[in-house]
Amino acid sequence: MKWRKKLGEPAAYGYLLPALIPLTLFWIAPMLYVVYLGFTDWDFMSPDKTWVGLDNYTELLQNEDFYKSLRVTLLFGLGTVVPVMAGGLALASLLQGKLRGKGIYQAIVFSPWITTTVAVSIVWSWIFEPRAGLANEVLRLLGLEGVEWLQSSVWALPAVIIVSVWQSIGWAMVFYLAALQQVPQDLKEAAAIDGAGRLRTFWNVTIPLISPTSFFLFIILWIQSFQAYDQISIMTQGGPAGSTRTLLYLYYQSAFERFDVGEASAVALVLVLLSAAFSLLSGWVSRRFVHYTN
Repeated sequence: MKWRKKLGEPAAYGYLLPALIPLTLFWIAPMLYVVYLGFTDWDFMSPDKTWVGLDNYTELLQNEDFYKSLRVTLLFGLGTVVPVMAGGLALASLLQGKLRGKGIYQAIVFSPWITTTVAVSIVWSWIFEPRAGLANEVLRLLGLEGVEWLQSSVWALPAVIIVSVWQSIGWAMVFYLAALQQVPQDLKEAAAIDGAGRLRTFWNVTIPLISPTSFFLFIILWIQSFQAYDQISIMTQGGPAGSTRTLLYLYYQSAFERFDVGEASAVALVLVLLSAAFSLLSGWVSRRFVHYTN
């Protein structure tokens, strides 16, 4: 009886099977297989997988490219998450009021999100072309010198960040528009009666009440930054000199360019552990800084 109380009703597991079977086949089992491959030496082609223990992880921790890719991953995440959230909130604040044709503006800002990343990256590669690209033409009109952009190890990562922010900012705006509509008007009026100005009301009333939406966007955008691949592959291929090579792109190069499956699996496991650590940190942040009204 004690075991039954702990495990619950046996019939309930039968209802979970339709969800557990595909989850096990397509998520849990492949993940366990990747963990196993991380302890082997395999090239995708030979039938034998040589057990090497922790050698892949030892070599990875001694590899300067790994630390550089980790740094690029964190910089890319920070450079995309903060501007997307701030820009999305700013646009939502501008477009939530009585503005003629605001639906058209919202559609225009949101449209990059539903455009494939490959198409967006190709167009922006033309924009960042050093000699005839639109970006440098604008700089020249302002009296500034053109930039090498994607050919420069200094400007390549900012260029990829610009594309990612431009594509995602409309998506964040949609969530903030919904959140701002849920802020009770009477709380704003009460703050105004107490003498609070618009800026103080926005900071002390609106920001706390939309914090669940901000927290959701923060988590999703960070996960998306860990998974960024298309724009990097199309625009820079991880270069120049590894300046845009994230951990995910390092995984791709290890697995499909060098055919070092063991190293690639080790990188994949590091990404999983990094995501898990981020999830634990986000839980701590949620308990202390997110304000839930219900």
